[in-house]
Amino acid sequence: MQRLPVITAFGGFNPAGRSSFHRGYKRMVLDSLASEERTDVLSDLAALMGLRTGDDAQGPLSAALEQQVLQGTLVRELESRFYDYRQCHFHQPAALSNAGGFTFEMSARQLPNPLPADWQVEPLDSGRVRVHAGALSVMLDSHREISVASAGQLPTGFEPGQEYNSRFHPRGLQLAILGASDAVQSLGIDWDTVAAKAGPDKISVYASSAMSQLDPNGNGGLLQSRLRGGRVSSKQLALGLTSMPADFVNAYVLGSVGTTGAVAGACATYLYNLRAAVEDIRCGRARVAVVGAAEAPLVPEVVDGYTTMGALANLDGLRKVFDGDIDFRRASRPFGNNCGFTLGEGSQWAVLMDDELALELGAPIHGAVANVFVNADGAKKSISAPGPGNYLTVARAMAEARAILGEDSLRHRSFVQAHGSSTPQNRVTESAIFDRLAGAFGIEAWPVCAVKAFVGHTVAAASGDQLITSLGMFRHGILPGITTIDRVADDVHHENLSLSLEHVERDPQSLDVAFLNSKGFGGNNATASVLAPHVTESMLAKRHGRAAFTAYQKRNEAVTEQAASYDARASRGDLDAIYRFGEGLIDESAIELDAFSLKLPDGAGAISLESENPFADMV
Repeated sequence: MQRLPVITAFGGFNPAGRSSFHRGYKRMVLDSLASEERTDVLSDLAALMGLRTGDDAQGPLSAALEQQVLQGTLVRELESRFYDYRQCHFHQPAALSNAGGFTFEMSARQLPNPLPADWQVEPLDSGRVRVHAGALSVMLDSHREISVASAGQLPTGFEPGQEYNSRFHPRGLQLAILGASDAVQSLGIDWDTVAAKAGPDKISVYASSAMSQLDPNGNGGLLQSRLRGGRVSSKQLALGLTSMPADFVNAYVLGSVGTTGAVAGACATYLYNLRAAVEDIRCGRARVAVVGAAEAPLVPEVVDGYTTMGALANLDGLRKVFDGDIDFRRASRPFGNNCGFTLGEGSQWAVLMDDELALELGAPIHGAVANVFVNADGAKKSISAPGPGNYLTVARAMAEARAILGEDSLRHRSFVQAHGSSTPQNRVTESAIFDRLAGAFGIEAWPVCAVKAFVGHTVAAASGDQLITSLGMFRHGILPGITTIDRVADDVHHENLSLSLEHVERDPQSLDVAFLNSKGFGGNNATASVLAPHVTESMLAKRHGRAAFTAYQKRNEAVTEQAASYDARASRGDLDAIYRFGEGLIDESAIELDAFSLKLPDGAGAISLESENPFADMV
């Protein structure tokens, strides 16, 4: 009997806002919400964006303020807080020559070492020198337009580094701290209580970025400093590692000594980490698993790289799509007439528990992850081109969901969260996979959603966006339409698919399972099957008995109340980010141990070293 990985909390931040309590999801489907709920969503965003604070951060917004919130969220024209895409700074190399040579003065400390062979140096007063040179090779300050002008940006005015003491932290790690903190606080149970019940060695954290931290405080600064005439700092290399989102959360949010890992797989990174967490819980290696990803790719070098590949929606391409007048808010266009994907920034986190612990703690039940399937593409001509691996991942996920829930559930109560990257190649290849497999499994009009239409491609966190959106769909029954396109492109396969351009309202009870799909560069394909909360609760009641589930519901009342208290504070702009720098340090000399147990000091927990021989039949 395998344990069921139950989703007990989730949180994070992306261009739609705060993820916990379905806030970001509601921003996506805002037009389908009732007036009161719509006002609540906009009010929450206004507080997050610093437009209203404290007790004034409640109630309806003025028309002008509402428009400001709407324009400052989701995909939109790139804001100058990142860089000015119209005049992006760079260095232009130049070789200068003059018949009579050059004579100039400079500080002696700035002389190159070794001196160029044709330089003659004459000492002057005050530490300066006069140089006579025959020719000069120089780098001239210059500016150019970067042809990509749209991005999925955090809500305007929301700066994650201002929410805690984030000195020298790359933006991606700032997002990791805030995203994990949001998820943990939305749980409604004190983390120390969770850790004590699970045991210190029964907690796993799996999180990563796909591209590392590439701003000046991370690898970007590490690689640029000397070439720009600066110095490498002691922090840039360490903080630039792709594992840092997990490392920061272990050290500063959870204080965890449990299993940790950072699995990177291009656009499938989140699902790779989710797979590791699911396997830990299913086999009993862990009782709690925190899964996440954080990515902050909106730096000129990353945009430059993707642009050179022809992967991003650039200005010329969008002018053709929109026949001249670009609508930046509709730049990300899955399965429609498109010209490339739109980069986004974000951080998404989920807390999984085994079914027994979730019931014991009275934890919220938002659903469960049945499994995550991963397959490579095999032989390739182009490392960035799609291949057959995604057929395997989707088919395996569908087959197992059918085994768990039955044929009728798969055919009539499932939906897909497409990778939907908004490239011409993806719209053809991914739709072909879904369409062919839907036909093979007897599915008609299979609902396909594409969250990147709203938030762009957040790379490592992209499938986290899909997961959080799916949980909102399970709760509210509104399937987000692909609202950024006017029609489905002619080359999209959709004989057995339903690609709606408008939001579709369903009875939440009619949605049993979501399939999260990812197609990453290099042949990194992954598909996860996520079970709805009503399905999960039914499974728990069957395994543990109706009496045990009734007792769980009673315990959950206080948990729900505490979680709602956090949501209320956060909606007023008080995120109260968890950042425990230097707190709760474990004195290694105070660890008590013998050959059969290890006890951490100050109530941090004990770990049994008793172990059975896993190869008893061989030894």
